Amino acid sequence: MNIAILSRSEHLYSTKSLLKAGRSRGHDMEVIDPLACNLTIESGKAVLRYYDDIVNDLDAVIPRIGSSQTATGVSVVRQFEALQVFSTVSSQAILNSRDKWTCFQLLVRQQIPTPKTVIGNFYGDAEGLLNQFPDGPIIIKLLEGTHGNGVILAEGRKHALTTIETLESLNARFVLQEFIEESKGADLRVIVVDGMVVAAMKRQCAKGDFRSNLHRGGTAKSVSLSKAEEQVAIKTAKALGLGVCGVDILQSKNGPMVLEVNSTPGLEGIEKTTQKSVSKSIISYIERHYKL
Repeated sequence: MNIAILSRSEHLYSTKSLLKAGRSRGHDMEVIDPLACNLTIESGKAVLRYYDDIVNDLDAVIPRIGSSQTATGVSVVRQFEALQVFSTVSSQAILNSRDKWTCFQLLVRQQIPTPKTVIGNFYGDAEGLLNQFPDGPIIIKLLEGTHGNGVILAEGRKHALTTIETLESLNARFVLQEFIEESKGADLRVIVVDGMVVAAMKRQCAKGDFRSNLHRGGTAKSVSLSKAEEQVAIKTAKALGLGVCGVDILQSKNGPMVLEVNSTPGLEGIEKTTQKSVSKSIISYIERHYKL
């Protein structure tokens, strides 16, 4: 098959891993920079040009869309969908997962457990927002962000109030989230491909931080999931319509809770930690799709 990875660079670890996995299976692999795509509608048909060349020979695409290119990247994926090219992650699923509030709204419809989450209001009632939580630490998150960016731990009410008022003055969209103290700065990163868990690791935050992201200096180890944790991860991917995703789960006293969902999970940390090739699982997913 002809498979393209939608990525800004062929030198990124995840992109290189996918290229290697696809070529090892005999597929023709290429990298397409979504920011270099020219999208048009001509004579009632979708047309996609990569620089000056019309792209009309692909069987599948693997989106690797960064958060800062969400709008453009989603539009490119949607154009490929209009061309009947299979995408491992749909354009709508990317949008569903990128907006944290939309994500939680879709999860609650399927009764998937999450920490208590409240969306920031637009009429400046910071006190009213905080009154919905007990006094103590609280998480404040921008609605879009990855690798722990835009996530703040307010240690108390005064700090939280100042942060909320600052965000409101900037017209920033954010949510407040219950702080799960018993997780002790750790979470589970679970990779789901085509409705199956293919790899999982436990991440621990670096000293002095509360975010477990490896980009923030956190550490990781391979882990076996409980049945409940595995079911929550699979159910989450299904609820958001994600063929490929990373599900971040907190181990709370009330059972597993979904903290966040990533439609473009980084592959370096999980592959090196678990010694499992997520890339091969993604290529196999594409192959299964074409055998249907």
